[in-house]
Amino acid sequence: MSPRDSSRSAAIRYFAGRIGQAALVLWAAFTITFVLLQALPGDSIMIKFENPELGLSPEQILEIRTRYGVDEPAVIQYLHTLLGFLGGDFGYSIQTGTPVIERLAEGLPETLKLASAGFLLAVVLAVLIAFTASYTRFAWLRGVLLAVPSLFISIPTFWLGILLVQVFSFQLRWVPVIGGNEIQSLILPVLTLAIPISAPLAQVLCRSLDSVYTQPFVAVAQAKGASRQWILWRHVCRNAMVPTLTIAGLVFGELIAGSVVTETVFGRNGIGRLTEQAVASQDVPVIQAVVVLAALVFVVVNLVVDLLYPVLDPRLTPKRPARAGVAQNTADDTATTESKGSVLA
Repeated sequence: MSPRDSSRSAAIRYFAGRIGQAALVLWAAFTITFVLLQALPGDSIMIKFENPELGLSPEQILEIRTRYGVDEPAVIQYLHTLLGFLGGDFGYSIQTGTPVIERLAEGLPETLKLASAGFLLAVVLAVLIAFTASYTRFAWLRGVLLAVPSLFISIPTFWLGILLVQVFSFQLRWVPVIGGNEIQSLILPVLTLAIPISAPLAQVLCRSLDSVYTQPFVAVAQAKGASRQWILWRHVCRNAMVPTLTIAGLVFGELIAGSVVTETVFGRNGIGRLTEQAVASQDVPVIQAVVVLAALVFVVVNLVVDLLYPVLDPRLTPKRPARAGVAQNTADDTATTESKGSVLA
């Protein structure tokens, strides 16, 4: 087998292993969520339909329980729900009676807009903080910029959202709370979501830049007369992006969880608001679908990050391990060469 075919085979095995791990994570998330929801006190069907105002008879409530399958043993419910998820059937919402997939389809576009805009703004803030702190020659400015991520990460999301509304909507009247267009309605939620997320990105990027600046190849480039800007953009940035990309994948995977508070504060009808309503009403099918969806986003984003590693750093390209026989022959040749050298000496 040629070296190119060997490397290709190793890459295929690596990616197949990563896809297998992703499938295992999704299965574990589904199973753990199912077990935890089954352990919840109370019965969501009884909470919803045993209301005297609805006027349902015990026979009708029993029929509803049978339709939702909650009267079956837990193992049967688990297998039925698992097969349904594999086929794209997430069941029906207990709260509204509509298919869960329809409720997710209604809220997902709003959450994707908020999450994407928040992530892009977080990346811009992190890059500005890190590169300005790394490039500035003023020690006091560097100290201030390095302290900003710690401040950002310590601010509670709900408090930040309320503060932004109080300042920019009620005091300055720059952004309307009600009646604005689509862009205006996104400004404050995006800021609320982006500021805490930018903190870990900026911290990791600052440390990566400082670490790469101490590498020998930077000193060699400086000795050859390369400018500081050329070294920063051609050498330092690419090497500093690998750990930052890892954190970015983790942060992006958590955006759906972070949108719960943001969408609740600003009254946006997305996945976060849907989750808050499902938890309040113990809508088990919706809760489980949201958890699996969040796990799917997390797994897919981190899988994409793994695929980008070799692009940024070719040294991270999966390589086929040497066969035992080849390694042994190489060791024997090395030992023979060393023995000949000692005899000649």
